[in-house]
Amino acid sequence: MNPLLIILLILLIVSGLGLIVFILLHSGKGTGVSDMVASAVYSSQTGTSIVEKNLDRITIALAIIFMLALVALMFVYPQGTISR
Repeated sequence: MNPLLIILLILLIVSGLGLIVFILLHSGKGTGVSDMVASAVYSSQTGTSIVEKNLDRITIALAIIFMLALVALMFVYPQGTISR
């Protein structure tokens, strides 16, 4: 296997697993769409805590890494070009 393929696959797997973990760590905001709308209208707490902001930043960074690794794999190895 090509070292570039190994690096891209490791990035894809690690960022995908990280995304799963960090998305599951987010706290639930409500039980449905009505709770989401009601909390946006009647919320007295406008800001989020520092922990939630950091959790959001890490999740966004992992999503960007995941997408970049996926696009890089798509361009470097088009369909059917990876040989065993």
